[in-house]
Amino acid sequence: MLLCIDTGNTNTVFSIWDGSAFVGTWRASTEHQRTADQYFVWLTTLMRAEKLEEVVIDEVVISSTVPRVVFNLRVLCDRYFNCRPLVVGKPECLLPVPYRVDDGVRPGPDRLANAAAAFDRYGGDAVVVDFGTATNFDVVAEDGAYVGGVISPGVNLSLEALAAGAAALPHVDISQPDKVIGTNTVGAIQSGVFWGYSGLIEGIVARIQAEYGKRLTVIATGGLAPLFAQGDIAFDHIDDDLTMHGLTVIHKYNKENK
Repeated sequence: MLLCIDTGNTNTVFSIWDGSAFVGTWRASTEHQRTADQYFVWLTTLMRAEKLEEVVIDEVVISSTVPRVVFNLRVLCDRYFNCRPLVVGKPECLLPVPYRVDDGVRPGPDRLANAAAAFDRYGGDAVVVDFGTATNFDVVAEDGAYVGGVISPGVNLSLEALAAGAAALPHVDISQPDKVIGTNTVGAIQSGVFWGYSGLIEGIVARIQAEYGKRLTVIATGGLAPLFAQGDIAFDHIDDDLTMHGLTVIHKYNKENK
């Protein structure tokens, strides 16, 4: 079976794909010090807990925005799965449709995976709003090519910066407040973050669409996507496993075209 690994700045997601569905998905904090042996013990323990110990992993595809992690993931694949992983963003990894950005620029692998998945599931002329350490906006052309986007600070990153930079302000959990005008410090912060980011998302999507010149399908992914969908943002789709699905699309394309 295929093991998909998506390493972000905060979390690393492992998902096992059986050819038609993900049969197991697990998250770990991203730590470049974690060795191949530690990955293997952690992963096999979780597989055993979900009665997946008989699953044989013989293919791996990796997307990583943290280059220092890739070496140990490669060792994991070689030592324990006896395979060479396909690493999205590397020259040997083919894309269903080449990206179109400035010369010399190589987009992040997660953005390439999002573009491949969005086109496969919803067609072109789309924008993916990915809630992660950063909040990314990935624009997908009519033919499925990644053609650029926007990067803004992530919600949790902004909360951490606020708590660290203002001694009198506490760290709060993000949620949709009952009202805009906060009558206490926690409520005021929650309102500022929730409605502030709602306005940011709506405003950037509107400007992208105006510049693009067409109505774009808006797809949200990432852990906070369902929360912000409760506000006034008009997402056309919320897709929790969009990036992981993109990895399966890219892997399949490489198998069929090499």
